[in-house]
Amino acid sequence: MHILALSGSLRAASINSALLRAAARLAGPDVQVHVSDCPGRLPLFNPDLDPAQQPAVCALYAEVQAADALLIASPEYAHGISSAMKNALDWLVSFEPFVAKPVAVLNASPRAQLADAALREVLKTMSAEIVEAASISIPLLGAQLGEDGMVADDRVSQAIQQALAARRQAVQSRHLAPDAALLLH
Repeated sequence: MHILALSGSLRAASINSALLRAAARLAGPDVQVHVSDCPGRLPLFNPDLDPAQQPAVCALYAEVQAADALLIASPEYAHGISSAMKNALDWLVSFEPFVAKPVAVLNASPRAQLADAALREVLKTMSAEIVEAASISIPLLGAQLGEDGMVADDRVSQAIQQALAARRQAVQSRHLAPDAALLLH
């Protein structure tokens, strides 16, 4: 299974990006988590721009199309979604392979409830399939844990692994559903 991870933070020391990298390290042998650098390279969304002429947009499209599922972690800025994440999502609004794509939302701060709710609303509007069992909040803000600390901390690593397992189960169920429907006919 291939999971594309998107961080809504462009900071070098981003806790959200570290959380996604920790998830990549904790993924089982049958799961590949790729943390994309596309959000930071995308031009500002403009419907007048041809996506096919934008290398970073083409790269994002290729990553989303190749992914079985998405994993998103984004900070809250001024009670909303970060501009980097919103910009990436804006580029994906009319991208057909994104529709019904299973998405898990990781929240690294219990105080980021407004952005988390706004992100989920945008994803639902875009017809993403939010996998609630894989969407978790891990109170990392102020915990002074980097990527290595997250992997080493039993509480954090277990929460990440449980979210990845729920993500895997949701994707596998989705892939089995058409076959099961054929058996019923």
